[in-house]
Amino acid sequence: MPGTAVVIGGGIGGLGAAIGLQRKGWRVTVLERAAEFRPVGAGLVLQANGLRCLDALGLGATVRERGRRDVSAGTRTSAGRWLAHIGAGELERLLGTPAIGIHRAVLHDILLGALPAETVLTGATVESVTADGAVTWHGPDGPGRAQADLVVAADGIHSTARTALFSAVPEPRRIGVTAWRGVTPVWAGDLDVAVSWAPGAEFGMVPLTDGRVYWYGAVNSDQSAGDVRSHFSAWHDPIPALIASTETVLTDELACLDTPLTSYVRGRVALLGDAAHAMTPHLGQGANQALEDAVVLAALADQPQGLREYDRQRRPRSQRVAQASRTVGRFGQQLRNPAAVAARNALMRLTPPRFALRSMARFAGWQPPSLD
Repeated sequence: MPGTAVVIGGGIGGLGAAIGLQRKGWRVTVLERAAEFRPVGAGLVLQANGLRCLDALGLGATVRERGRRDVSAGTRTSAGRWLAHIGAGELERLLGTPAIGIHRAVLHDILLGALPAETVLTGATVESVTADGAVTWHGPDGPGRAQADLVVAADGIHSTARTALFSAVPEPRRIGVTAWRGVTPVWAGDLDVAVSWAPGAEFGMVPLTDGRVYWYGAVNSDQSAGDVRSHFSAWHDPIPALIASTETVLTDELACLDTPLTSYVRGRVALLGDAAHAMTPHLGQGANQALEDAVVLAALADQPQGLREYDRQRRPRSQRVAQASRTVGRFGQQLRNPAAVAARNALMRLTPPRFALRSMARFAGWQPPSLD
């Protein structure tokens, strides 16, 4: 029977797990370190697998209304020459579900609004987690403690729970890439969802439903990061203008869990999302995989040996996706050798779009369990 659950972390994966568990009858408390939720962050693309998870959580229709359905997409050189191009709706025709571009803050607001206000405790810094479900924290009202039947560690790449319970796991590894992210004001004109490449560099753009554009840029860190404008000022239109119009730009040194965990579970504690399998962004699957974790955990957690089954189902798939994303990065944005870049670009121009679609479908075609 469902009991009490503590979810550590109020991000996309943690809130998704909390919603799913409540739908299954669990009494849930979410502990979020931030004192308040602010509309920060950038955009993301919800692929078919992530949208299906939101359908299972009862939120798919709302997300579709507030996100932008996929438009034509593809890959270009920094001069603007197309290497590959997929027409609008092609992926939806293949998978039956569109991809959705959405601001991360909008998605977070939808998830947060699906939970009773008293479920989420902000300003709660978790201090200890044990395998038997004991969690201590310090919050606005002082120290707190809970003895839970289930603890969901959704506290990100630098997870407190993972550090406490999986001490043999190496720390997250920087991959040698500096990345910038931003969202423009309302943008005039239509844009493709596009990624552009130069040796050791990448720029991507995703139109959002409210007329803004989410963009990101990335360069190998040995290129002296500096200001984002210095790296992309000579790239094709509208890249320089997108950057120039953006007031707030976030900067990160990309990292991932390069050493796969041998389990996502210790006793009553289950790792979820970046805490379990922090991956590079090159496949755009990070948030989608966290939502997969959330729905599978909610579906299984009240069953005998449910956490063991969660680990059996989620660890192989999420680690395959993480490894594939790492490989895509090495042969995409991180590739620098001129001969290798020329060979890759030629191969992409010669590859029929249907093969690229099938490759994407390997990851986006996943179907979640029902929570009804």
